[in-house]
Amino acid sequence: MIGLLQAGTIDVAADKPYSPAIHRFIVWAREQSIARRTVNLVPPTDLTAPDRIRRGAGNYDAMCANCHLSPGSEDSEIRKGLFPIPPNLSEPANVVDSDWADVRRFWIIKHGIKASGMPAWSKGGMEDEAIWDLTAFLKIMPSLSPQAYRRQVETSNGHIHGGLEKHGAEKESQPNAGHAHDTKAHSHKHGVHKH
Repeated sequence: MIGLLQAGTIDVAADKPYSPAIHRFIVWAREQSIARRTVNLVPPTDLTAPDRIRRGAGNYDAMCANCHLSPGSEDSEIRKGLFPIPPNLSEPANVVDSDWADVRRFWIIKHGIKASGMPAWSKGGMEDEAIWDLTAFLKIMPSLSPQAYRRQVETSNGHIHGGLEKHGAEKESQPNAGHAHDTKAHSHKHGVHKH
């Protein structure tokens, strides 16, 4: 086995999928890992609160929609080039409504998934409350029309979440830390990508 690895015979290219058996094994291992790490995680009781959903909509549109799509969108450039292809979270078939599904979504957003393109958003400074907001939005997104999705995003505060205070403070305390990021919250809009 070491010889095969050293010879480079295993193709790690994102455009060459795993065999079905390897893919099933990886999915099984991922789900076992997540289940073990979420066993004591309890979702907040207010996941249906309109304010949570509204805040989650803005962050989802800025941070997630390019890979996980939104109601009415069919595909994206980045999504086509990823393996495994991220699930389309706007489709009802990809959403299970239960406390375990909520904590699973929260854990994945917070910690990411190795070698999948799914980042650990907490490492970028996103705090738990904002992650729960995203989780709340994911619960209702599959029921939204494209127009209702746009209205949710437009009434949100856009891409904004706290959590960078600690991240910025840690950088400032390091020698030669350089220029610190805005420590209150950050907000920005993404432009249109044209070819």
